[in-house]
Amino acid sequence: MPKANPAPQRHIIAILRGILPREIQGVCEALVDAGIGMIEITLNSPDPLTSVDLAAGLFGDRVLIGAGTVLSTKDVDNVADAGGRLVVSPDTNPAVIRRSREREMVSYPGVLTPTEAFLALGAGASGLKFFPGELIGPTGISAMRAVLPPETPIFAVGGASPANFAAYFSAGCTGFGLGSFLYKAGRPPEEVAMRAREAVAAYDLHFSEAAST
Repeated sequence: MPKANPAPQRHIIAILRGILPREIQGVCEALVDAGIGMIEITLNSPDPLTSVDLAAGLFGDRVLIGAGTVLSTKDVDNVADAGGRLVVSPDTNPAVIRRSREREMVSYPGVLTPTEAFLALGAGASGLKFFPGELIGPTGISAMRAVLPPETPIFAVGGASPANFAAYFSAGCTGFGLGSFLYKAGRPPEEVAMRAREAVAAYDLHFSEAAST
């Protein structure tokens, strides 16, 4: 039986691009301790499946661990076999979405247009990753949110940071994918922890503000 998906503490996906297996414990511990609920190890990192396996073994019972830049059904199977439960893609590939759901994984495909969004939802996507977020911006996301099912989780990825959380929440976003703001290759866990705490504090503040309006 696959490990049950833990409930994310917050809808923040930490994107670890370029991370090495030897960095996994320190960096992931910093993220988890700060309150980050989802961790994505991109498949274009060095030895990514080893990193997924390590992260899932150490933290998979506390947060949702998986992979990003997942482009094929083979990638999905490799991530699942390594213990990952989260699949994030830059594109909308119905075969990848369906395979992710068959493997009882959470699927967040990348979308940019209404056609892609509804194609992804029709294939069974758990939520939508608006990417690149800075290209469509809060105004574009707000317009699309108006026609999407209201319960659909929406993540802004690419250009999102604590500085613009408020604008994206106002546009109807559920959460964010944070890459270089949180982690760049070689960044020490201490700095990752500091940045993660900043992101969590901003998320909590603006989430509360959005919920009260």
